Amino acid sequence: MTAPYSGSCNCGAVTVTISAEPVWVRQCWCGQCQKAAAGSATNNALFATDAMTVNGDVAWKGYTAASGNTVEQGFCPSCGTPIFGRNSSRPSSWVVRLGFLDGDHDLKPTTAIWLEEAPEWAMIDPALEQFTRQPPPPPQAP
Repeated sequence: MTAPYSGSCNCGAVTVTISAEPVWVRQCWCGQCQKAAAGSATNNALFATDAMTVNGDVAWKGYTAASGNTVEQGFCPSCGTPIFGRNSSRPSSWVVRLGFLDGDHDLKPTTAIWLEEAPEWAMIDPALEQFTRQPPPPPQAP
């Protein structure tokens, strides 16, 4: 499947329509993502915010990452479904949790990051490009 993508939380109070393809799709094993995913990795796609139409209220909670950037996690305030992530270093893009997207969207991680923080039992697909920490930023579009 290709864009547009749609997503909704468990109770339907928050929905999104995305009119573009993601910049990347990654699996993240950092400690903060493991907390957000109840001990596993998060699976995320980075989309430009100008391609996203969000309906409903999103609650945000943030922290300061080791990089000094502010990182925020967005979730449905009614049902708690994890929805988005955003980082002060890239204000024009948000991460969308793959589980928030509806249907057979066919998006899957191509990269696994922050592997130095993955638990020893983590199953990392050897076909994924792998980084012990944060990979270099993607090239800027012209």
